[in-house]
Amino acid sequence: MNLMEFNQSDRCEHFSCPERSVSPAVYILLYVCSAAVVLLTVCGNLLVIISVLHFKQLHTPTNTLVLSLAVSDFFIGTFVMPSLLTWSIESCWISWKVFCIVFLLIAGFLTTLSIYNVALIAVDRYLALSNPFFYTKTITVKTICTVVSSNWCVCMVYTITFHYFSGIFTSFVLCPGECVFILTEVGSVIDLVISCIFPLSVIIILYTLVFVIAKKHATAIRELNNHTRPKTQKITSHSMKSERKAAKVLGILVSVFLVCLLPYFIYSLLGNVIELQTETIQKIMIVGYINSTINPVIYALYYPWFRRCIKLILTLRILQPDSALINVLS
Repeated sequence: MNLMEFNQSDRCEHFSCPERSVSPAVYILLYVCSAAVVLLTVCGNLLVIISVLHFKQLHTPTNTLVLSLAVSDFFIGTFVMPSLLTWSIESCWISWKVFCIVFLLIAGFLTTLSIYNVALIAVDRYLALSNPFFYTKTITVKTICTVVSSNWCVCMVYTITFHYFSGIFTSFVLCPGECVFILTEVGSVIDLVISCIFPLSVIIILYTLVFVIAKKHATAIRELNNHTRPKTQKITSHSMKSERKAAKVLGILVSVFLVCLLPYFIYSLLGNVIELQTETIQKIMIVGYINSTINPVIYALYYPWFRRCIKLILTLRILQPDSALINVLS
């Protein structure tokens, strides 16, 4: 769901294009900060994409989902953030109607896609921890690629279909200085359930189960460490630790995601009850999309392999023959 969509009780007269009241120095600073955020988002996620695609050791089911999330975050930094930040600074939508329609479609698609990417990560971690033997034998990179491709296609078809039947291509009226789309109450409820309530419920429920299972695994590992055990048990203990560590890092990723999108979720639920100024809604969107900037920072802080990959990429060692076989996990 795109926050720049309102129910039919909203009208164009609610919107205005206030004059910019900041000094030229502050105005320039805002653009410099915006450019820095966009650059960090694009470059950070591009490093993640190159790392996972290039190094063969990183070709795992979980990293494929991380790759999908990084690609959607990269597109957010490329296509959504510049327009949104410019609109917020200028206090007016300064582009044509066709660009507004494209912006709404891309923003709606990428927002829904990001939410479902995180939901798939939650499903992946739950399966890996709850039934590791089934996960190892059944969940392959090929399987996850099929799931990811289907997720992208379904989200794209849903976004286009939903906006088509909502009239964005036929009866869309652009308010002066604004880029908003008026939804019916029925359309608002449908979009709220599909793009917000359902995936959010999956994320919260599964990650609650993940942390319960991880706690049980931690107890089991402590018990194993207190006894002399055969090699097979040592391997099992190491595998359990690895899965718990992956769950912990991705749990941080999901937690930051939920915090950033919390204002978005609240407004999605109460949008028909409370009325907010466009400037406030813009801030809510910016906070939500900042998550795309934070994700690569989380990888850099908690994934040693990502820091090694960054070093190899920036020093151009990935251009050397057989660089894809470099051990980045040790």
